[in-house]
Amino acid sequence: MVIVCINCNKKFNVQSELIPTNGRKIQCGSCNHTWHYIAKDVSIKPPIIDKMKIQTSNLKDKHEIKVSNNLSNDKSSAIAIEKSDIKVNINNKTLSNFFSYLLVFIISFVALLILVDTLKSPLISIFPQLEVILFNLFETLKDVKLFITDLN
Repeated sequence: MVIVCINCNKKFNVQSELIPTNGRKIQCGSCNHTWHYIAKDVSIKPPIIDKMKIQTSNLKDKHEIKVSNNLSNDKSSAIAIEKSDIKVNINNKTLSNFFSYLLVFIISFVALLILVDTLKSPLISIFPQLEVILFNLFETLKDVKLFITDLN
């Protein structure tokens, strides 16, 4: 265990067996300061997260979060957080899914246009009335391209 002198902040490595549970009087080897030292119990394990109950309550300028362990109700702690420290969390997963679907739609649409442009001649020979529709589609795409380039 590491003991820190309360006078000069010098650190010393001491065997934990040398300090009884009720503490003992120790002296700093650097500044000769003497004080009564009681070892802190470090054997307490942190609570298991999936067995915890978290309660929040709104205060005027603070949010208080109480965390209690379901295994033992006597151990609980409270944390007060300033409102300025809290960031608003928009549901990023929904927004991410929307952009993922939009990207897939755009890529699929471009792939379909490339496929139709590649097979334009065979399609027109099978469906003659499709020639006007495809011509108008490609002219519209050229107009959209020109409009976008004019925006810059």
